[in-house]
Amino acid sequence: MAAIEIPAGGHAVDAHGDPHENYLKAKRGIGSWFVTLDHKRIGLMYLTMVSLAFLVGGVFALLVRLELFTRGKTIVDGETYNRFFTLHGAAMVFLFIIPSVPASLGNFFLPIMIGAKDVAFPRVNLLSFYIYLAGVAILLTSIIMGAVDTGWTFYTPYSLQTGNSAISMTFGVFVLGFSSILTGLNFLVTVHTMRAPGITWTRLPLFVWGMYATSLMQVLATPVLAITLLLLIAERYFGIGVFDPKLGGDPVLFQHFFWFYSHPAVYIMIVPGMAVNSELIATFTRRNIFGYFAVAMSSLGLALLGFLVWGHHLFVAGMSEFATVLFSALTFLVAIPSGVKIFNWTATIYKGSVVWASPMLYAMGFIFLFTIGGLTGLFLGTLSVDVHLTDTYFVVAHFHYVMMGGTVIAFLGGLLYWWPKMTGKMHDEGKAKIGFWLVFIGFNVVFMPQFIMGSRGMPRRYYDYLPQYEIFHKISTVGSWILAAGLFLTAYVLLEALMKGKKAPRNPWGSAGYEWMTDTPPCLANFHETPVITRGPYDYHLATPEELATGWDEIDAPKAKAKKD
Repeated sequence: MAAIEIPAGGHAVDAHGDPHENYLKAKRGIGSWFVTLDHKRIGLMYLTMVSLAFLVGGVFALLVRLELFTRGKTIVDGETYNRFFTLHGAAMVFLFIIPSVPASLGNFFLPIMIGAKDVAFPRVNLLSFYIYLAGVAILLTSIIMGAVDTGWTFYTPYSLQTGNSAISMTFGVFVLGFSSILTGLNFLVTVHTMRAPGITWTRLPLFVWGMYATSLMQVLATPVLAITLLLLIAERYFGIGVFDPKLGGDPVLFQHFFWFYSHPAVYIMIVPGMAVNSELIATFTRRNIFGYFAVAMSSLGLALLGFLVWGHHLFVAGMSEFATVLFSALTFLVAIPSGVKIFNWTATIYKGSVVWASPMLYAMGFIFLFTIGGLTGLFLGTLSVDVHLTDTYFVVAHFHYVMMGGTVIAFLGGLLYWWPKMTGKMHDEGKAKIGFWLVFIGFNVVFMPQFIMGSRGMPRRYYDYLPQYEIFHKISTVGSWILAAGLFLTAYVLLEALMKGKKAPRNPWGSAGYEWMTDTPPCLANFHETPVITRGPYDYHLATPEELATGWDEIDAPKAKAKKD
C-alpha cells in the first residue's frame, strides 16, 4: 500500500480539531461530543445507546424467563407478562439489533475501510443519531403512559383496541425509521463517491459490501413500515377503515404491510453480522476469503430475496394455495446465498493458519449457531410442517438462533476484534474467552429445549403451560442465567480494557485489512495521508511485513529498555 499527500481542500471534520490528532483527544470536553461531526465519535455514541438498549431488552428477557420458571404465577400476573415480552421484543429489535452493527461499527469503520476522511454527509450523520434519540424518548414515554402488550409486531385489530401507549410506541418506531433511512443513504453515497484511489469494487472489504447491501434494504424497505404505522395511527384516531373489519378493513393487510418491511429487516439485522464474520475469519485464518466475489454478491442476493418472501409469515392467515406454494419456494431460495457464505467461510478456514483468539471463537460460534437457525428455517418454510409449528416455541428458538446466535454473536466478536482500534486499549483475552463459552453454552441451554417444546405443541407467548413442558422451561430459564453471566463478563472485559487495559499496538491481530493500516486509535482524519491502495484487503501474500507487523515489539521495547536500565 502506498500513499500520497492529502489534497488541497478539507472536510467538515477539520473544523472540529486537528485532523492529525487522536480522534479521542482532538477536541476535549463532553460538549464536543454532542456537536461532533466525526463519524468515529458518532459511532461510539450509537454504541453506547444500543448497548443500553441491549441491557434493557435483556432485563425484560430475564424477567420473562423467570416468570416461566414455574407453572402459574411466579413473579407477575399474565397482563404484566404480556408487557414484559412486548417490551423485550421492541427494545431488542428496534433499539438494538437493527442499528447495532451498522450504526456503531459501520459508522466507525466504513469510511476508514474505503480510505475516506468521513461519511459523505457528516451533519446528516449526526442528525440521524439525534433522531434515534428522539425515537428512544418517545418509546420511553409510551412505557410511562402504560406498557404495550400487543407484542413487538403491533398486530391489528388488537393494537387498534388497546390503550394509547400502543399508538405512542408505533409513532416512536416511525421516528426511528428515519434514522435508519438517513444512515443507509449516507453509507450508499459514501461508498459510491468517496473510495480512495485503488479501491475498486473488487477490492472492497466484505464488511463494506455487507453495509452496502444493508443500506439498500434500509432505504427501500423502511418507508413501507413508516407508511404502515401511519395508517395504523390514522385508523385509530380517524377510523379510515384500512385494517378495522368493522369499517370494511382487513386486519391481515396489516400483516402483509408489516412483514413486507420486517422480513427485509431480518436481513438488515443478519447481513451486517455476516459482514463482521467475514472480517474475523479472514484475519484469524491469515487467508484471502475463499470465493470473495460470491460472498460479496450473496449479500446483495439476500437484500433482493428479502423483499420476496414476506408471505411465509402468513401461511396460516388465509392466503390462496398458489400464494403459499410460491412463497414456500422463494423461502427455500433464500438458503442459497446464506449457504454460499457458510460454505465459503468453511473453505477459508480449511487448512488456514487459525489463531484461536476470542474474536475467532465468536466467528466459529456464529457459523454453528446461524447454521442451526437457517436449517430450522427450512422446516418453517415447508407448508405441511409450518401449519403445526406456527406460533409455537419452535419459531421462538429459530428466530433467536438467527438473530442472537447470528447478529449478536457477530456483534460481540466484532467489538472484541475492533476494541483496540476504537479505544487504543487491549482487553484480557483469557476473560474474553471465558465470556464466550458462557455465552455459547448459556445460549444453547436457553433455546435448544424450546425447539423440543415447539415440536411438541407448546404455543409461544403463553403465560402458563401444561405440566409436560415444565422441565423444558426450567432448563431454559437456568440457561438464561448462564447467558447473562457471559454477557456481563464480556461487558466487564471491554470496560476493564477501556479503564486500565494496556496500550494496543497499531495492528495487534496482524491483519491485512485497510482499517489496521492507520494509527491506533485513528487520527481525526483517519489517515495522515490519502492512501493509494495497491492490493486487496485480504491479500496476505501481497502485504508487506511492515503492514502485517503487529507492533507489539514497538510497545514492549521501551519496557524492556527500562528494565535493563
